[in-house]
Amino acid sequence: MTKSLKIAPSILSSDFSKLGEVLQSLNTSGADLVHVDVMDGHFVPNITFGPPVIKKIRKYSSIPFDVHLMIAPVHRYIKDFADAGADIITIHPEATNDLEASIQLIKSLGKKAGVSLNPETPIEKVLPVLNSIDLVLIMSVNPGFGGQSFMPEVLSKVVDLRKIIDEKNLTVEIEIDGGIDYITGKQAKEAGVDILVSGTTLFKDEKNLKDNIDQLRNC
Repeated sequence: MTKSLKIAPSILSSDFSKLGEVLQSLNTSGADLVHVDVMDGHFVPNITFGPPVIKKIRKYSSIPFDVHLMIAPVHRYIKDFADAGADIITIHPEATNDLEASIQLIKSLGKKAGVSLNPETPIEKVLPVLNSIDLVLIMSVNPGFGGQSFMPEVLSKVVDLRKIIDEKNLTVEIEIDGGIDYITGKQAKEAGVDILVSGTTLFKDEKNLKDNIDQLRNC
């Protein structure tokens, strides 16, 4: 790929006691997006941020918030997260009774819309709405916890999606999240992703955050 790879640090792996400082450091790190994982303890077995927290921390960041909603039912909460400061809202097909309606709600609120595919979810789930969205998020771990090992078998989905998107000349970006480090990031890049989400690798040494982001982008 000739275009520059985008990097979206996942604040799930950052120090929650210093989120404001973390976001301020990301402003000058070269990060393209701030990835915010929202979990409800129901759709996935963990609980993280809600709209009030996102609204509070949004003021510290000049970078778009890439908000991944791992909650169900998701439709009723979309406006809350849009109002809290999300710039991209990504949802799971399994979390809504009407995927097209949820996507249209996101777009009507002036936000970019994404659809996330779990490791076991086939790309056929997103194909009917591919013309309506801005992003497909491929999960390369089972959602719910950070620090899991990368699942290389999902790269075939990236390859297939890349081909379809390019053939249709769509502007949809492919993002991947889960176990992304300098090795798996390179594999994902070669498969055709546009955006790498990484938490553990980037935040393991926050003093070198900019260098870590540069290294991942150039993997």
